[in-house]
Amino acid sequence: MDFEIIPVTRYKMNCSILWCERTMRAAVIDPGGDISEILNFLELMELEPELALITHGHFDHAGGAAQFAELTGARIEGPHRGDAQAIAKLSALGVQYGVPARSFEPARWLEHGDQVHFGDVTLDVLHCPGHCQGHLAYFSAERRQAFVGDILFRGTIGAWEHADGNLPQLLDSIRHRLFPLGDDVTFVPGHGDNSSFGRERRENPFVGDVAFALWQERVAMRGGSEAINGPD
Repeated sequence: MDFEIIPVTRYKMNCSILWCERTMRAAVIDPGGDISEILNFLELMELEPELALITHGHFDHAGGAAQFAELTGARIEGPHRGDAQAIAKLSALGVQYGVPARSFEPARWLEHGDQVHFGDVTLDVLHCPGHCQGHLAYFSAERRQAFVGDILFRGTIGAWEHADGNLPQLLDSIRHRLFPLGDDVTFVPGHGDNSSFGRERRENPFVGDVAFALWQERVAMRGGSEAINGPD
């Protein structure tokens, strides 16, 4: 598997184009907008788009998926059904924010533990709520590469200060779903520079080992109501 990152929309969202090097069949993670740029890259590399994989239902990540599927014949898979309401509101948000976002019904809502396939490539699906309830990450065990959307960034974490966000869930997702994949795993965030889980465990001021231990200590002193116990 190889991949390329194309920042799209005015929010510079990292759209990742992945392809099987034997079959040249491709998956596009989060075709959020600027679909012509994505199509130009696919044509340049002579790739056959098979999948549009959605990490979550926010319009900068999912807003262009319907158009991409229409133009290419690719099937849409994801996000988790926890973001069904967000997907249903995409068209209205597109009007509100003046972006070409459209609602859609994916070919498959994805669950934790599912796998997705294109060409000879298999990606594992991890349900990682916290930034929103239906957020997914995709992981290539063979390549040691993850695509995590807005869960985790280089030096920070995803936003949770909105109606569908939840800080304890977000920390739980990072600590118990992402970090156990291995310190050697590199990841593409939804925005900004790539990093590795090892780097974030050592240095991230919000969810690194030192910061997390301090946070847990403070929660325990308040009675432990927000303690992180691991995923269900």
